[in-house]
Amino acid sequence: MGDDAFPQDRLYQDLARKLMKELASGKYAVGDRLPAERELVTQFNVSRPTVREAVIALEVQGLVEVRVGSGAYVKRLPGRNDIPGFNITAFELTEARLLFESEAAALAATQITEEGLTELAQLIEKIEQENNNPNGTEKADRDFHLAIARATRNTAIFETVERLWDLRSRSPESALLHAKARSANVKPVVDEHTAVYEALRAHDPVAARAAMRAHLSSVLDSLLFATEEKAIQEARRAAQAQRDRYARVTS
Repeated sequence: MGDDAFPQDRLYQDLARKLMKELASGKYAVGDRLPAERELVTQFNVSRPTVREAVIALEVQGLVEVRVGSGAYVKRLPGRNDIPGFNITAFELTEARLLFESEAAALAATQITEEGLTELAQLIEKIEQENNNPNGTEKADRDFHLAIARATRNTAIFETVERLWDLRSRSPESALLHAKARSANVKPVVDEHTAVYEALRAHDPVAARAAMRAHLSSVLDSLLFATEEKAIQEARRAAQAQRDRYARVTS
């Protein structure tokens, strides 16, 4: 989706454009470090997520390089032909999922069959298995959410939820942040999925809606965590320490 799809920019797009103008003006040279996040928050009077989305947009375009534990550095300066292009970010995509999938869960609670519940229980087990696999994907997580959408027996709802999930990997900004989340060891939480399942099994639409909203609100928090440079650095150190322990045991 291009940046001309809406008449008014989102805040992160406006900030990304301002930062691009600063880069083009010669304020920074290649290799320079951009101001720290807290400085940008104060300077432009925006939120932390807005700053992070703007930096990710610049990172996707190859203008900056984010170094773990250090900050964002100028990788190249924008040329005359560089036009800011924006795709759907992980934050706004998850906000949309929260709206659609919460209502889908409520409807599914009134429609889901025993076969559907059995499928969800099996997918929760697969989510746990994928979480325990260092090279695991999040296919079971996707299948879980699509199974709930399918249980609504509404093709339009299913195709909408499926489209939102496809955008996770098709939008460069979204794909980049989800990759950062994975590297920070942020994975689907089994207990949150179980809470959704239990509400569906009780055929309680109010509880199902609340459980899905709680789950996707937690996902938003996790994405914010995933952009914390210190958190990513500590997670990688912990993962390396674990690999070192395994290496000592097997050597």
